[in-house]
Amino acid sequence: MAKRVLTTESGAPVADNQNSATAGVGGPILLQDQHLLEKLARFNRERIPERVVHARGSGAYGYFEVTDDVTGFTRADFLSEVGKRTETFIRFSTVADSLGGADAVRDPRGFALKFYTDEGNYDLVGNNTPVFFIKDPIKFPDFIHSQKRDPFTGKQEPDNVWDFWAHAPEATHQVTWLMGDRGIPASYRHMNGYGSHTYQWTNAEGEAFFVKYHFKTNQGVRSLSADQAAELVGKDANSHQTDLLQAIERGVNPSWTLHVQVMPAADAADYRFNPFDLTKVWPHSDYPLQRVGRLVLDRNPDNVFAEVEQAAFSPNNFVPGIGPSPDKMLQGRLFAYADAHRYRLGVNHTHLPVNAPRTAVVDNYGRDGLHATRNGSRHDKNYEPNSYAGPAQTDAALAAPLAIHGWTGTHEAPAHAKDDDFFQAGELFRLMSEDEKGRLVANIAGGLSQVTRDDVIEKNLAHFHAADADYGKRVEKAVRALRED
Repeated sequence: MAKRVLTTESGAPVADNQNSATAGVGGPILLQDQHLLEKLARFNRERIPERVVHARGSGAYGYFEVTDDVTGFTRADFLSEVGKRTETFIRFSTVADSLGGADAVRDPRGFALKFYTDEGNYDLVGNNTPVFFIKDPIKFPDFIHSQKRDPFTGKQEPDNVWDFWAHAPEATHQVTWLMGDRGIPASYRHMNGYGSHTYQWTNAEGEAFFVKYHFKTNQGVRSLSADQAAELVGKDANSHQTDLLQAIERGVNPSWTLHVQVMPAADAADYRFNPFDLTKVWPHSDYPLQRVGRLVLDRNPDNVFAEVEQAAFSPNNFVPGIGPSPDKMLQGRLFAYADAHRYRLGVNHTHLPVNAPRTAVVDNYGRDGLHATRNGSRHDKNYEPNSYAGPAQTDAALAAPLAIHGWTGTHEAPAHAKDDDFFQAGELFRLMSEDEKGRLVANIAGGLSQVTRDDVIEKNLAHFHAADADYGKRVEKAVRALRED
């Protein structure tokens, strides 16, 4: 085998990669040492801005296989027949910490899935919880600021975390999830994934349905206690990355079964909860789970930076038969996710191999910008319409239109018959065993008792009392006991 030759970025062979060029033996380094300057300059630019949220992540390739007929609900081609397989890439992540954070921490987990379909990439951006802390995207920057490192102390502060939740009663449901037993997954393989948002499916006849995605882990749900997590972080801060990497390398391919809840569009207006409220679930008794297929992960990325850090997911990447709903958080994310990647990776981030469609043809009038690789030729025009056989619109909408009415302005979300911020949190608490309730209360009290302002503590206690009288009583007692120590 011929020996590989080390070259500069321009392809010139490197004569010496161990010694810089100097003015004589022991003299100062010369500015003309092009290899040294290029190497140092390249090294200085190796890091791109990390994600503001979901910075710490792991990824893998796999496939999605349809196991059940859902053509009555959607005309999406990748779901069109039983047995059809579509290549996928998934990125798991924590939310609040930085790129160097630990894996086994109490935090929601991102569950972002890219389907490389024949009709273009479809991105499903969700979490390992079916709900979230807030229901309006205008509150998202403030929420994340409260959970991230404090500008003065440089670390996460209980005062900030709980002060925001004190002013966001709608967060009570998600707080109950987060502080419960599933708040620290044992690994990425042992947690469920959810689309969380409500999406729209449209079938071939133009009928519209609203859906929620549920990926149920086939490995079984396993979680860590706070003590187990602390011990694991001390042994391997990259525990979830290690587990996922090693499992796939030894052929133990993790899998999930996808189910959906399907609501006819006509049901939405009069449903007892606002079906587009991200802080609420649809009870399975109202809309049972219907199986769709299975997701299997069977290949690790060859390069974490190129394929995990540069992976860009955006919920506005839809395919025919799937579209958005009036979910306000989803509506905000339709812009925010893609814009975050344009900032981090450049306007042409969709050209990167991990983000580019596999079989679908990309043909549009996007031109120029940093790292442009698809700029057309002398025969291609960069405007539309044109007389030169350029790509043209199809006149076929991806999804059904959404009916709107009323006046423009800033409005609170529409209230439905049983809408409130606490009912479902109370239901979740009442579903727990006594041991689960004890651990939930201890986890909440451990953080809330560190808050320095009594009024913030009282506001949060009021939320738990409103969810369930016993829930509130237990948390209040535990907080008082810790503060008296």
